[in-house]
Amino acid sequence: MPANAISNHDGSKTYDPYAAESHRRRDICSMALLLSVLGGCAAAPLDRAGSLRSYDGLTRSDGLVAHSLLRVSRDDVLAAKTVKIIPTAFSMRAESAAFTPKQRDLVTNAVNRALCSGLSERFVVVGLSEPADLTIRAVVTQVRATNATAVGVSKAASVGKSVLLPGVPVPVPRIPIGMGSLSLEAEAFNPQGVQKAVMIWGRGANAFFDSGTVAREGDAYSLAAKFGGDFSKMLVKGKTPFGATPSFPSRAKLAALVGRAPKYEACKAFGRSPGVTGFVGARLGLPPAWTDKAPANPETTASKAP
Repeated sequence: MPANAISNHDGSKTYDPYAAESHRRRDICSMALLLSVLGGCAAAPLDRAGSLRSYDGLTRSDGLVAHSLLRVSRDDVLAAKTVKIIPTAFSMRAESAAFTPKQRDLVTNAVNRALCSGLSERFVVVGLSEPADLTIRAVVTQVRATNATAVGVSKAASVGKSVLLPGVPVPVPRIPIGMGSLSLEAEAFNPQGVQKAVMIWGRGANAFFDSGTVAREGDAYSLAAKFGGDFSKMLVKGKTPFGATPSFPSRAKLAALVGRAPKYEACKAFGRSPGVTGFVGARLGLPPAWTDKAPANPETTASKAP
């Protein structure tokens, strides 16, 4: 029986306009929710800062919310056993986003730490002074600051929902105003300087997936870790990180997520993950500087990119 029809006592069917209207509204709401998830996000251009050895042969490969241009020499990357990471830098153009040096350090260190953790899944990560099969270098090409006031209003709305509707699983999306974004370009090259993998990556904060923190660097900091995960996954698997079935994280990855010491000594230069403290802080909207104490280590300071 159609959803918009009702049964009479004599077995006949009668069209119910109220049921039809109810279904129509439900369909409209479902479509609106889908559009808000896909459309309620900041734009992140796939800029080129000129730091890569080559931009030839790139192909488009997008995830649900991240966008990228990439190329990877699968056999060469899978044959590699050791890697080292040149500390991530901001391009001169990206520095115009009015982040303080401390805020930029938080973002770049989040990239470095995520790269080190992700690459540890298959590679041995060594220090900069040691030989390695692959050297990794990433550069922030574009960054858009977060509107901390808008995030604060969103957090207040979420708290208000919890008070007025306790126990009701109604998601409270973030206000899609002043959301931040982050774009980077990165490459992996062999000891002879030959490029073996490259990715230009961009992602904006999403109203449903990124709750935000009350800090100008909040979204950039969160997205930095997501980039590190995507780029390292490409090197671990030798192919695009997008479109694959999610896998359960390894024991080492779980240890890093809860703030335990990194697997390799070289990764200690980037500090430990904030772990549970960082997770709770992010849910509350606390600035990342409150929970993440990026190490002040000379080895993590890179020269400015173009």
